[in-house]
Amino acid sequence: MKYKLLVAYDGTDFGGWQFQDNAPSIQEHIEKALSTALRTSISIVGSGRTDSGVHALAQVAHFSYDAEIVPMRLLLSLNALLPHTIRILDVTSAPEDFHAIYSAKGKLYTYHLRLDKQENPFNRLHCYRPLYPVNLPLLKEAAAHFVGTHDFTSFANQADVGSAAKNAVRTIHRLDVIDEEGGVRLEFQGTGFLYKMVRNIMGTLLEISSGKIPLETLPEIFAAKDRRRAGQTAPARGLFLTQVFY
Repeated sequence: MKYKLLVAYDGTDFGGWQFQDNAPSIQEHIEKALSTALRTSISIVGSGRTDSGVHALAQVAHFSYDAEIVPMRLLLSLNALLPHTIRILDVTSAPEDFHAIYSAKGKLYTYHLRLDKQENPFNRLHCYRPLYPVNLPLLKEAAAHFVGTHDFTSFANQADVGSAAKNAVRTIHRLDVIDEEGGVRLEFQGTGFLYKMVRNIMGTLLEISSGKIPLETLPEIFAAKDRRRAGQTAPARGLFLTQVFY
């Protein structure tokens, strides 16, 4: 039988979702907890890997198990075994053809920017306060250029390997800049994202908003298909995987 997990985590202390040789991972902790709770070796598949320091409000994963599970009992057991920075929000049965990666229709990522004068010590690990002033109207104007279907090679790390090497074309349905207390959040909703694509777009938007990259050069950056032409990668701590659509 197949089961689906809904997972939230603070990525600060982890090397990312996927197993790492030199750092603890979210996947490692959940698989260990599942194997302990179910008394057999369990492997899970997540909807996608989040990088070191990236957070999730609603990561999705699936696993298979031969017997029927009482979802609430398993949820309570897992959360008792997991560190407090990882929480299982829901356990449900899933159709046998469900796959956390291949069944996904799209994802929503959120990036939080603090724009107030002083850094708030209570949220410094979950948002980014830019070093330079942010011209919000310019940032919003630049964000509109990323909406639609484009080749995002210039905004992907390792563009010559994996899915990016096969096809770097992705569709961003919306990129909204929304006011929130102390700053703004940017919501990236699309069919899929390349490795570090959101953080690279975010870094480019910040460099445009500070005047380092002229807005009118964006078409050239897209056309170049060269990561070196775009802005620096924005820090991981401001990024959340907010929702996976099925």
